[in-house]
Amino acid sequence: MPFGKYAGRKLCDLPTYYLEWFYAQGWPKGRLGAMLETLFVIRTEGLHEILEELKKRYGT
Repeated sequence: MPFGKYAGRKLCDLPTYYLEWFYAQGWPKGRLGAMLETLFVIRTEGLHEILEELKKRYGT
């Protein structure tokens, strides 16, 4: 995350409540906003296994 309370963290490690805040306030413009929105959908639709598999494959 390039800014804010969680600056320096990987997007996949952001807490869900922070993504919910962005959902309510509006996504940032550009690629970052698209990635945050995608992560929000993954988390809220119960697709956590996608993130776990990516972390396992790429060592994050």
